[in-house]
Amino acid sequence: MGIGERRTTDGFELQLGVNHLGHFALTAWLLPALLASDGARVVSVTSTGRHLGRPLDPANPHLDGRYDPWRAYGQSKLANLHFALELDRRFRAAGSPARSIVVHPGFTRTDLQARSARETGGASQRFFHAAVRRVGMTPAQGALALLRAATDPGAVGGALYTPRWVNWGPPVRRPLLGRARSREAMATLWEVSERETGIGFDLAARP
Repeated sequence: MGIGERRTTDGFELQLGVNHLGHFALTAWLLPALLASDGARVVSVTSTGRHLGRPLDPANPHLDGRYDPWRAYGQSKLANLHFALELDRRFRAAGSPARSIVVHPGFTRTDLQARSARETGGASQRFFHAAVRRVGMTPAQGALALLRAATDPGAVGGALYTPRWVNWGPPVRRPLLGRARSREAMATLWEVSERETGIGFDLAARP
């Protein structure tokens, strides 16, 4: 989160590769099992950092010459949201009972902020590290939104679950508005993700 510019072994910008493209590929490989099961769920993890991001630019998804730590992080977290919504739309179009749900776990005391501060030494990274140590939720509390999305019988596909007070509190469903629901951005994300990973993701072609 919010780290200096680096690349994965596949040549992807690290935050996009780790936060989105790897999960895109894994979900594609697991698709036969997901479609064969009764009521499978795919839970993606976004962040309030998505508000800092912009939809993928198909001509420069890895931000070559335009890298900024928080811009890259925001792009990857917006990609998580768009992936989850588009996957759920494709599940429904294919007549599958599987659901794709997206969650924001909240401000949680894990190693995420600490590592960001260690790797960059940046002022904003140090601020978030100090803040989460003082007011962050425990990891168990932060896991509640994920657990609700994964296990609640009433959890809705294509929905966002977050802590009640944005970054703190029990998990609740939140509305998705504006560019969060941009069909154009979702279609572009899918096309770029298939191109970059070399992995097709066509539910209609699956048994």
